[in-house]
Amino acid sequence: MKAATGELNLTVFVVIAVAIMSAFFYTVIWPMIRTNQNAIVRCKDAICGTDVEDGMVTCYLNGRENETFLCTWKG
Repeated sequence: MKAATGELNLTVFVVIAVAIMSAFFYTVIWPMIRTNQNAIVRCKDAICGTDVEDGMVTCYLNGRENETFLCTWKG
């Protein structure tokens, strides 16, 4: 009976640990991945200028010249 209680405690510990790691992933890591992916896609579709400053260039999407953002200069 004592061994079964020990295994139950270990199972509860593992379930709680997995829940904590999942919550951390979905609240901290996943938003960073999603933001980075959106920036990459937006820069891929952008029209960029030629003024390079610190490796970054000002870009805009077609038809939205007043909404500029920075992208990495690809050369």
